[in-house]
Amino acid sequence: MNPFHEYPIMRTLLSLTVAILLSANATLVSAQTWQPARPIPYPVDMPKAFEQALANGTRSHTGAPGPNYWQQWADYTIDARLDVAQKKLAGTVGIVYHNRSPDSLTVLALQLIQNMHAEGAVRNEPAEVTGGVDVTRVEAQGTALQRLTGRQTGAGYRVFGTTLQLRLPNVLLPGETATLEVDFAFAIPQAGSGSRMGWSRDNLFYLAYWYPQMAVYDDVVGWQMDNFLSNAEFYMGYGNYDVSLTVPEGWLTVGTGDLLNPDQTLPSEIQHRLRQADASDAVVHVITEDDFGAGTATRTSDSGYLTWRFHADSVRDVAYSITRESLWDASRTPVGDRDGDGATEYARANAIYRASAPRWQHAWRYVQHSIDFLSRWTGFSYPYPHMTAVEGEDIMGGGMEYPMMTLIGPYTQRSDTGLYSVTAHELAHMWVPMIVGNDERRTAWMDEGTTSFNGSAASNEFYPGRRWDLNNYQGYLQITTGDAEGPIMTWSDFHNNGWAYGTASYSKPATMLWTLRGLLGEERFARAYQTYIDRWAFKHPKPWDMFNTFNDVSGENLDWYWRAWYYETWTHDHAIGDVRIEGNRATIVVQDLGRAPMPSRITLTTTSGEDVTVEIPVETWLSGQTTAEIHVSTSSRVIKVELDAAQVFPDVNRQNNVWERT
Repeated sequence: MNPFHEYPIMRTLLSLTVAILLSANATLVSAQTWQPARPIPYPVDMPKAFEQALANGTRSHTGAPGPNYWQQWADYTIDARLDVAQKKLAGTVGIVYHNRSPDSLTVLALQLIQNMHAEGAVRNEPAEVTGGVDVTRVEAQGTALQRLTGRQTGAGYRVFGTTLQLRLPNVLLPGETATLEVDFAFAIPQAGSGSRMGWSRDNLFYLAYWYPQMAVYDDVVGWQMDNFLSNAEFYMGYGNYDVSLTVPEGWLTVGTGDLLNPDQTLPSEIQHRLRQADASDAVVHVITEDDFGAGTATRTSDSGYLTWRFHADSVRDVAYSITRESLWDASRTPVGDRDGDGATEYARANAIYRASAPRWQHAWRYVQHSIDFLSRWTGFSYPYPHMTAVEGEDIMGGGMEYPMMTLIGPYTQRSDTGLYSVTAHELAHMWVPMIVGNDERRTAWMDEGTTSFNGSAASNEFYPGRRWDLNNYQGYLQITTGDAEGPIMTWSDFHNNGWAYGTASYSKPATMLWTLRGLLGEERFARAYQTYIDRWAFKHPKPWDMFNTFNDVSGENLDWYWRAWYYETWTHDHAIGDVRIEGNRATIVVQDLGRAPMPSRITLTTTSGEDVTVEIPVETWLSGQTTAEIHVSTSSRVIKVELDAAQVFPDVNRQNNVWERT
């Protein structure tokens, strides 16, 4: 295809001069001979595998799933027992794996995340060595499989780091299902999976990444079997879960899904308080210090153990908090109209924490507001029955997300705003990647950056009067002063240093969403953003699906934006080069000292107090120019000129953005 037809902006490269009418009173003049003094963003290249998905009709050029889109599915039945004294877990997982792909599969892959704790495991940060997962039985399609060694072939399984690769006795054809069973056990690390699960003293066990789970087989990559190295996180498929956890009586178990047997596990008074919370906008103290122990916090049994049964539909994982002496606060939170009947629906907001963490007495409110706000902000109602924030004591330093759950460390006791911020961030993950299921192992920025964007928006509403979104800008701009930065599109485990990973995964992509919102305008951005979330809810988007959706819904080709900001480490620096005032007419020279092109938004303040705003369009800089001149007529004399007065764009040097008449 002719690139000058596909990308109209590139046609300007043939022009020797540019003259653009900005308004009745503002004219941009540039009579320079075109010389490419700056790099010009070229079109976004898509990997050949993604181009093949476009050809296969599983993806589309508009960014929507294609007419032939498919994804795999799994139904899990998990039965596990927690040994509190030995700090061990043992269980069996049964999986019915549905092959919805057009491919015949001879090999399946499962994740064994706890193997990052095995002796000699490859990891990118220190971790406790516990031996990893002990797999004692693997059965597939009714056949017991042996662990293969050396060059053995045929049906069986091998373990490669955090991946269990299983060769089936019989080929799994499209549309067929395979039944699997795996017996497993492991010693629970104190702060496992990169401080994302574990135990804390004698009060908390947090089970996450704890069972053999299907790896993702998708239409672009096929089997995603990148090892978990502790830093870059997770890529998980969707499924339904039935979970049975047997734990000692007196240990409260809360987690992903609906509790199916409250009558066998919770005393009547606790059940009554939960029903109160489901109908209350104010806090209900479900469990207090007076309730700790068997018979009050939980029921009792002849064996001294209780089995807690949970069911969850259409989730990508399950996690559980098991506590002995923690408070439990709850209320309801509005999530919008899920079913379209015109009535507001609700989910329960839970906070579980120790009495020695006093700031957590407000955590229920933080959960309540975050779920309410994010349902409105994303245009997608929170789909689950409850959301629970758990204080992680000495397991966590920050926070970690799981379907319907978050584990948050005690460092947030230092400030209320800190606890709210991390709560809003982790709860924003319920939308990405829990609902919009990106590949965190390779593209952490798709969820962490989006979540940082969402979380700062929540803080803007909860703590008005301060622009919390500017924290993202400041976090990103810090790295631009040196050589540590890496492109956003770098695979997550392949950044050169931790600062590059953090910036490319969190602050910079969050900044780019805020910048794009300012570029497109709030309404047009919201349409594109919410369309992206709706299109890819409970599916697996790739970066180019996001890019294409924004291009499609916004009605303009933004490839220059994606290329400049996501593929490069270019920076943005517009400066006022000169201002000449002749009566009520101002001539302003703007210099582009950076490499990332953006429009120049110019605000002129006059002696009458009037503000006049004009813009040099991005096409000017995309033509290769580095200087532009604009003439503006105003009703009174100009006394101040400022670039990007609203602080929409991440300008690395705002000291050269302002001119004032002396």
